[in-house]
Amino acid sequence: MTEPNPILAGLACRCPHCGRGKLFSGYLKLRQACAACGLSYDFADSGDGPAVFVIFLVAPLVIILALLVGSIWTLQPWVHLLIWLPTTVVLSLVLLPPFKGVLIDLQYSNDAHEGRL
Repeated sequence: MTEPNPILAGLACRCPHCGRGKLFSGYLKLRQACAACGLSYDFADSGDGPAVFVIFLVAPLVIILALLVGSIWTLQPWVHLLIWLPTTVVLSLVLLPPFKGVLIDLQYSNDAHEGRL
């Protein structure tokens, strides 16, 4: 059996070994092991990486959109807050699980571990 593409399997939040089993049991809580192939997820530690990547993607996107909207229409500052705060929160919450899945799948496919002496 060939291992799935770690980017595609991660975006789908699937097991890095078989690509079928779910990676998470909750919003961001990892399962103990894959239900399909039995791979233990003890190796998985994405740390703060997913949050950093999401911030680096969402922040410029929202700023560019806010500037575009502000250049086309004249809106009061409170309207901008009403538009862009929820947009930022929703985008961040939607993108966090797939980014965590990708980092965990890449960690598995590259056999990455903490530094050792």
